[in-house]
Amino acid sequence: MNRLKLKQVSVAGIAALTVLAGPAVAGAGAVSPHSSHAPGAAATAAPRPTLTAKSTVGSVRAWHDFRIYGVGHHMRAGTRVTLQQKQGKRWVSLPASVYTARSGAYNMRVKLGLKGRNSLRIVGGGAISPVVYVTVR
Repeated sequence: MNRLKLKQVSVAGIAALTVLAGPAVAGAGAVSPHSSHAPGAAATAAPRPTLTAKSTVGSVRAWHDFRIYGVGHHMRAGTRVTLQQKQGKRWVSLPASVYTARSGAYNMRVKLGLKGRNSLRIVGGGAISPVVYVTVR
């Protein structure tokens, strides 16, 4: 009977010691992210991918081709980029896409038939380019 009480007391004592000393013991082995000797203390988050986009023309006749070109930064070479056109309030992906080169550059041939001012952008690799405007007459 005394053995049983002894086990209960020792388990209860260890539990109480753990609760009381828990933060001190846990903090002893941890390294503060603000300390100067922490590995990777100067490391920063990876930069977000970005895309640029430019058009070779500002105005073009319907169904005549022109080019949209630009560069993708902070993304892998060979990333697929797709042309999108604003139709109403929605951005619609057009069947025009290319892969970026090793330098991140891309060059895409485009033909548009929707007359008027067209808002175009390039998407891919988690990035969206600024809007490019091309007037189709």
